[in-house]
Amino acid sequence: MKKKHFNSTALHSDREGKPEHGVLHKPVHPSVAFAYEDARELAEVFQNKRKGFAYGRQNNPTVEALAQKITKMEQGLATVIFGTGMAAIGSTLIALLRQGDHVVSSAFLFGNTNSQFNTFKELGIEVSFVDATDVKNVEAAIQPNTKMVFVETIANPVTQVADLVPIGELCADKNLVYLVDNTMTSPWLFLPVNVNASLVINSLTKYIGGHGNALGGSVTDTGLFDWSEFDNIYDSYKQSDTQQWGITQIRKKGLRDFGAALAPEAAHLISVGSDTLSMRLTKACSNAKAIAEFCEAHPKVRKVFYPGLTDHPQHERAKALFKDFGAILSLELEDSIDCFDFLNALDLVVCSSNLGDNRSLGIPVAHTIYWEMGPERRASMGVADSMVRLSIGIEDTEDLLADLEQALAI
Repeated sequence: MKKKHFNSTALHSDREGKPEHGVLHKPVHPSVAFAYEDARELAEVFQNKRKGFAYGRQNNPTVEALAQKITKMEQGLATVIFGTGMAAIGSTLIALLRQGDHVVSSAFLFGNTNSQFNTFKELGIEVSFVDATDVKNVEAAIQPNTKMVFVETIANPVTQVADLVPIGELCADKNLVYLVDNTMTSPWLFLPVNVNASLVINSLTKYIGGHGNALGGSVTDTGLFDWSEFDNIYDSYKQSDTQQWGITQIRKKGLRDFGAALAPEAAHLISVGSDTLSMRLTKACSNAKAIAEFCEAHPKVRKVFYPGLTDHPQHERAKALFKDFGAILSLELEDSIDCFDFLNALDLVVCSSNLGDNRSLGIPVAHTIYWEMGPERRASMGVADSMVRLSIGIEDTEDLLADLEQALAI
């Protein structure tokens, strides 16, 4: 029977490859190298003429099984897996862009992504940061040398929602690579292929893995972009199937050359964790909405940033695009309460820098993950010194609300 729905597809994707001995999960293959009885076959694998495994830095059976699962989740063409989400972003850009190229990026970015893009600027790739909640700002920034537009679905930590549909239409019209970071929503809440995304980034460390026990990242080609019209493809990767040109170059010039490979043990943990993505994230979203509504009414909270609140600037957009509003929210506290004291008073919510874990986590944003940006850049992103980001997990809602209530009472 053909499996059409998300959970069935995710749960049974390993079985489609008929794994060894009938196991339910793809086994961990720790081998770095793979033997061939016919040397010609090995040569054909290296030359992209035959599917196979050549060396662990490029691919691995366990990692490839995870890649196929992510591809099915994102309803894409093919996926390359990396050691982290940051490796996926950086390796993709370095594989596809050249000196003198230009990228239009949302100004509302994860701090490390912002830092990475500034490094690319130093290397001769122009980057324009714009308010991507309005497509007009993206369009105004496009130059003759623009090759790519980059956005996050829901921005971390202020939760701005990019103007995803019109930006996709603009990129299609201008023949630009549309790179969408789906980490904050995951393929359970949103499919970037539906807004004409060319490539989709996921930090597998977050919701897809879900358990805070393995780093990982991925880039998925949706199959929508015409790589034959992209003039940065190297001749050696122009095989007969033009749809494969982009993802092949990312695998070779990004993953292979920079070596940010995911270990098979981590791939196994992420794959098993992904089986329960929809159930975990559905519960986390429900918790987040309850907490956002509680904090919105609390006198010691000046502002709550959460797309599920009706006064959020992009609430209606988020409602139309996403299955739910996500499990990240940020609080701007009143002057009467210190953000450090508040976090220290929390008992159930753990002070930690990760997000997308089953456990609820909290962090002082300006003083940690956005500290390196400096006060001016933080202010332009709406990050106040008193801001606390909460990544909500799957605990009992009543316990989380009680924890927030007692911490805000200090």
